[in-house]
Amino acid sequence: MKNKKLLNQLRKIIALDAEIEQILLSEQPLEEKRLLLRSYLAGLLLPEHERDRDLAPLEWITCRDAMWVFRNILNPRNEELADFSMLAYINNLLHAPKSNDPPPKADFLAELTHLFRGIRGQAKIYTEKAPAFLQHTGRTAARLRSTDLSRMARNVLAGTRRYPCGMDAELVRQHSGNKQRLLQVFGISDLEWNDWRWHTANIIRSAARLRELVTLSDEEFTAIENAQAKRVPFGITPYYVSLMDADNTGTWDRAIRAQVLPPGQYVERMTAMRDDPDCSQDFMVESDTSPIDGITRRYPQIVILKPTLSCPQICVYCQRNWQIEDAAIESTALGGQKLEKALDWIAKTKEISEVLITGGDPLLLSDERLEMILARLAQMGHVVRIRIGTRTLVTLPQRITESLVRSITRFHEPGRREIVIVTHFEHTAEITPEAMRAVQRFRLFGVSVYNQLVFTYYNSRRFETAALRQQLRLIGVTPYYTFNTKGKEETDLYRVPIARLLQEQQEEARLFPGMVRTDEIVFNVPRLGKNYLRAGQNRDVISILPDGRRVYEFHPWEKQLTLMDTYVYTDVSIYRYLRRLKADGEQLRNYGTIWYYY
Repeated sequence: MKNKKLLNQLRKIIALDAEIEQILLSEQPLEEKRLLLRSYLAGLLLPEHERDRDLAPLEWITCRDAMWVFRNILNPRNEELADFSMLAYINNLLHAPKSNDPPPKADFLAELTHLFRGIRGQAKIYTEKAPAFLQHTGRTAARLRSTDLSRMARNVLAGTRRYPCGMDAELVRQHSGNKQRLLQVFGISDLEWNDWRWHTANIIRSAARLRELVTLSDEEFTAIENAQAKRVPFGITPYYVSLMDADNTGTWDRAIRAQVLPPGQYVERMTAMRDDPDCSQDFMVESDTSPIDGITRRYPQIVILKPTLSCPQICVYCQRNWQIEDAAIESTALGGQKLEKALDWIAKTKEISEVLITGGDPLLLSDERLEMILARLAQMGHVVRIRIGTRTLVTLPQRITESLVRSITRFHEPGRREIVIVTHFEHTAEITPEAMRAVQRFRLFGVSVYNQLVFTYYNSRRFETAALRQQLRLIGVTPYYTFNTKGKEETDLYRVPIARLLQEQQEEARLFPGMVRTDEIVFNVPRLGKNYLRAGQNRDVISILPDGRRVYEFHPWEKQLTLMDTYVYTDVSIYRYLRRLKADGEQLRNYGTIWYYY
């Protein structure tokens, strides 16, 4: 009965286009159907057909994109790359329902529905009539346009106000109350609280200890206990705990908790992957881009130096979670001899003009050790920019002391050498007066501070990251990159469809002034590096699997420079993502266009 119902749904979908329906229902051989479908789609794209179709220009563009995707999916080369033929799959469902193919999930049927609607010009993206000002000129048009823009601005303001900022009076009061409570629990003074060494010495590493500080759900408590038992890294700074809603009401701190409290699924998967000798957790395949210990090189002029592989606290979705053993430990620092060899390698590689110091978090190092590294790099005439990748401004702002800032900024020499801080704010709730003071200490010396955002499920609601960028500018941080969550199995709960990143940038971020939305959305291709998602020519949708997941072929940054392999990636289901949003109280009408971003 269930399969029959699914078959009926499939038939209704293909009936959206009579020509495609006729071809798919015919008894012709599969390859003949492929040729007929490709010929039909090509015909729809001919100029005479474009003129004949009664579609607005923007509706036609949506239609064209859907046709292009369908043609890509029909390509035998793409079927081979994806290891799946959607055409053969649909054909079997229609003509051989007793085959061993898995039944289509609702996710697949939803993708197919929107694809066919797009092809037929029935996407219904544009629910409003053309703006009234287009019917006028001069001052009348200008006033009508201004009215429209004000309406848009009010919608933006209403959207961003959903997400409290750590600079808001109410959240400042909440955080202050949390801090006072923690001072009492730990039996310390403000003086100790403001000492970053006290925080690193008192990292919360157990579920029992964390439960003494904030309310944990049973699920959260069990997952942390399992992480401890199975040696999955876990650690939170007391400062970051003060940013949590102590009562766990779920009103404003979900993004805070999601970053550091490992889900049960994550713990189990991390354990299984670690115990599997045939499984590598090195998603970015850094082993193939490390010419020497402590060095990663993916690009011609920039190199990554990793003097430590520990952080003040552990982010669940970390790209290097396979390397991070624990929070705030010295044993993972690059030993003296290895560090010297890494620095010597940079000194000898004259083509390197920029060094990114990261890891782990390099600001866990002592002022003296960090200053030594910077001094060595500053002696290299070919190194004109040094980036320091750190999250301490967010997780441990007490670390940004006057002495540390002096140690770093003395190497900032305008016209000769630039020092840049690259940090990682994930949510407006992390933007606190303490974080702002840390940022401003660098800014007062002319050192720029940039933000690299990771776009996860927990900050992907409408206007959520747009609000973050706006608030970051106000404290002196420039938006830099928005990364997709790495496509790793253990972080499935954090992953967001690529279409959602594109939608956010096109429909939400663009409503803000340019200086607020100056970041790039990127997909990090394993081994090869960044793929800029704003450029549609850098990727292709090559298939849709029975469970509704899109398969992409990403082109490397070396495209049109040198021959390299492309990268095939299986995305998360849009349908599943939207179901999660709905369960969390979101209005799906606000995300309806997501299906038409490829």
